Amino acid sequence: MQNITIIGAGWLGLPLAQYLKTIGFKVSATRRTPSGIDELTHQNIEAITADLAQPCSELEQYLSDNDVDTLIGSFPPGFRKDGGESYPTHWANLINIARRCKVKKIVMVSSTSVYPSVAEDMTEEKASLALAVEEESFDDKAKILLEAEQHVISSGLEYAIVRCSGLVGPNRHPSRFAAKLPSVSCSAPANMIHLQDAMGCISFAAANITNQVVNASTPNTVSKEAFYQQALDNAGLSDTLPTVVDKPDKRIVSDKIIQLGYKFHFSHTLELV
Repeated sequence: MQNITIIGAGWLGLPLAQYLKTIGFKVSATRRTPSGIDELTHQNIEAITADLAQPCSELEQYLSDNDVDTLIGSFPPGFRKDGGESYPTHWANLINIARRCKVKKIVMVSSTSVYPSVAEDMTEEKASLALAVEEESFDDKAKILLEAEQHVISSGLEYAIVRCSGLVGPNRHPSRFAAKLPSVSCSAPANMIHLQDAMGCISFAAANITNQVVNASTPNTVSKEAFYQQALDNAGLSDTLPTVVDKPDKRIVSDKIIQLGYKFHFSHTLELV
């Protein structure tokens, strides 16, 4: 039985922990605060205190004592906090802990923000740290994410990197975000994924993918204008969309994870609203 510890049991990590338990894995998860630990315990998830900005002695002790073989890192880059500058360091710290504790595999929950805003189909090989250093189309956020990914790739451990598109699901209905957007495009694809499929792709990667990077995005979609308008309509809201622009952008392609055997619960983004 695979023994998994999830680093960061937040909006995605907590239900992922619950799901993995239901399909037979031994699961534990981390939070940074006592109140967070209490919440995990209340949800019947074995809880460990860990803050990757600090020494993680409790986490190390747990990983060593319980023969954890897989770590899933599901924590945000912190772009609002410090511009994300500490994110690669947090991943480097986690990898060092994993090595010391004889963890076999790391699964990184990354983001499709690694790709440049170019009107192309984005397959996995179109973003890497080497490309980002050479090409001006990659922004600072993409470079930070790719630096963190490179720590995982170069770790010497088995790994899987899952690049998730925009997450929607419980308490994250897209109608909530429509009015806050500066504009929506009638010619840019809405690259989104439901929580259920995000959990599905990550758990599939943990069990079945080794030393590969995969996109996790609903396979079929419409423009951002059409997507957010449908979200508002389905929510029964009379809000109007922000300024509509005709600006093409990237489309995230999930063919690779499908070819590897994952079956999406939602095949079209309009099913998400």
